[in-house]
Amino acid sequence: MSYAQTIAPGAQQSSVFQSIDAESINVSAQPAIEFDKVSLRFISADGTATLALRNFSMQVARGEFIAIVGPTGSGKSTTLNLITGLLKATVGQVRVMGQPVDRIDPRIGFVFQADAVFPWKSVRENVAAGPVFRGMQREQALKLADEWILRVGLANFGNHYPHQLSGGMRKRVALAQTFINQPEILLMDEPFSALDMQTRTLMQDELLRLWSGTGGSVVFVTHDLEEAIALADRVFVLTARPATLKRVYDIDLPRPRIMSEVRYDPQFIDLSKRIWDDLREEVNIS
Repeated sequence: MSYAQTIAPGAQQSSVFQSIDAESINVSAQPAIEFDKVSLRFISADGTATLALRNFSMQVARGEFIAIVGPTGSGKSTTLNLITGLLKATVGQVRVMGQPVDRIDPRIGFVFQADAVFPWKSVRENVAAGPVFRGMQREQALKLADEWILRVGLANFGNHYPHQLSGGMRKRVALAQTFINQPEILLMDEPFSALDMQTRTLMQDELLRLWSGTGGSVVFVTHDLEEAIALADRVFVLTARPATLKRVYDIDLPRPRIMSEVRYDPQFIDLSKRIWDDLREEVNIS
């Protein structure tokens, strides 16, 4: 599959020299994320029940980049909250790395739509905050933060504060904050939706570049169908609420992808038309 091409060469090489036994094969075969016939019902303060997800099943392989699209209010962000453990399924089970989700997993990173930065901390301190919280010595964390600040193109802005940065620069800080913790699973909830088109395209390229060296899995929620196709290995289309999985599309576009170019690929255009036909039906229903 195409996502295998994006695993860091070092990760691939080390796996070749591991001893092959039944246990290691079973572990590698386990999906990073699995929804098994999940339904979720919310109960409001007045006792009204709302069914958000219904009999929802999906799997995300290790190292795979998937995107979730669907009508507004269809439960796209709800799937992310179930993966983190912030929500619990009413029926069915959510598993991460083969284990039922029963707590917030430190192997998961989350990039929100809004900037999750400390306004009173510098860029350097913001990026170092995660490792410090996890027990790393402050000086070591700051040194590591400097490396990630360089990797996201903010080498001259380590001592700046969030209010001194543009929207795109703050998103670079958010990516550095997340990737510095080396997450095995990265959840992204419309992280670039507030950016202008040019900045958004640059950030999409930046995300793919950073992800390609990790071997981690990504679940990317977006309203932008073109963004989903350009980034992902597979696109999951949700129905109108109560959401279930309507169809899964394999995105067999070669990697690495350059966002400003891939949209003009004939296969990309064909996929856009096909997925939009599916999505439009659900948008009209909702």
